Order: sequence, then C-alpha cells, then structure tokens
Amino acid sequence: MEIAVIGSDEFVLGFRLAGLRRVFVAGKENYQEKMVEAMSDANIGILAVDAKDLEYLPANVKAKVMDSIQPVVVPVGGDESDLREKVKRAIGVDLYKTEDE
Repeated sequence: MEIAVIGSDEFVLGFRLAGLRRVFVAGKENYQEKMVEAMSDANIGILAVDAKDLEYLPANVKAKVMDSIQPVVVPVGGDESDLREKVKRAIGVDLYKTEDE
C-alpha cells in the first residue's frame, strides 16, 4: 500500500520533498476527476487531501470519499476530531484515548 496526496502544486510540494511519489495535482476545475482517479487506484492505502479542497466535490461524492476505508482519506489542515475518527475507523483502535476517557 502506498500513501498518495491530492491538491494544488503548493499543497503537494511538501509531500514531494518528503519523498511521496504518488501525487495528483488538481485544481478546482479537475479536482473531482483526480479524486475519482486516486480513489480507484487499489495500490493507494492512504490519501492525504487539503481539507479546504473538499468543497470542490459535490455533496454525494464528498460523503463517499469521507466514508472510504480503502483508501483512507485524511484531510490535512482540518479538524483534529475528524482525523481521530478516521484513524479509529481504519485500525479499529482509538489511539488518542486517554485514561480519563
């Protein structure tokens, strides 16, 4: 399984510098097309996306993307509680749970 990223040139640049090879550069006009392409690739296990770019997707596509388990879509720059739920759903364990909870 590979980690991939989708977003603007500026967003994916840091991921490229970190060594990520699966990069989908997308803007408002082709975001949905690139998202469908990335989601249909069976080799991608985790797909990092810019949280604000998800607004480019129609509501039904966004819901499907956010509920996906293969690949797990991780919005970057969004609400931490969303990431917590993604990790919990993907591996079945709440890694953020403390003794107080």
